[in-house]
Amino acid sequence: MRPSSRWMFIVIAIVCMRLPAWAVSVAWTPVGNPGNGCLYTGGGATGSSGCYGAVPYAYGIDTYEVTNAQYAEFLNAKAKTDQLGLYNTGMGSGSGGITRSGSSGSYTYTPIAGRADMPVNFVSFFDSLRFANWMNNGQGSGDTETGAYTPLGDTPTPSNGNTVTRNAGATIFLTSENEWFKAAYYDAASASYFYYPAGTDLNTPTVCAPPTGTPNRANCGNVVGGPTVVGSYPGSPSPYGTFDQGGNV
Repeated sequence: MRPSSRWMFIVIAIVCMRLPAWAVSVAWTPVGNPGNGCLYTGGGATGSSGCYGAVPYAYGIDTYEVTNAQYAEFLNAKAKTDQLGLYNTGMGSGSGGITRSGSSGSYTYTPIAGRADMPVNFVSFFDSLRFANWMNNGQGSGDTETGAYTPLGDTPTPSNGNTVTRNAGATIFLTSENEWFKAAYYDAASASYFYYPAGTDLNTPTVCAPPTGTPNRANCGNVVGGPTVVGSYPGSPSPYGTFDQGGNV
């Protein structure tokens, strides 16, 4: 289910191009069929038609949610001091998955045992932009303030936070509403949209269940009391082959 609070998981996308091998390895799912029509969902945000999913280009989307292990790599590379507030103390709590040790200037970050491959939780929108920048810039010492986005001010909440947008030429970035929606619901074979991300319609709602290979199942309704390892529902992909776009964090 898409996040409704300040804290969110990270879903990143990529334009179609050849990329080098990285420490944080991402399984990209290709999303083709450029030029598809949108689905009118009614309403929509201010300035929006309420018609979602149309994307005029091919792209790739992370097959899974970004994990605690992947985000810990980012923190260890870019948050030794953490002046940008990339770590939230909630990450060390019951539904989190990363602990921090040491002092400012020498912080280190470690995935909690058994949670390394669960989706990272308690990341803000701006944390996510900076993670995308780091990925876009090659990881390692890659910059967090330039690349796919240009947050200004070197503060946790950028001074241009209400207006920051994806830069032209970005290669790795947060999904837009349309990119996310298409990857979750669009069925290229029928040129139409499913109602649920597991590829079912309104009369076949997704069932909340513990991890299983049975189709049309998800970690929802607090059925397991917390996050599950990404990819724990191999029988329930979206039409393009992504997982957990409905359920988990």
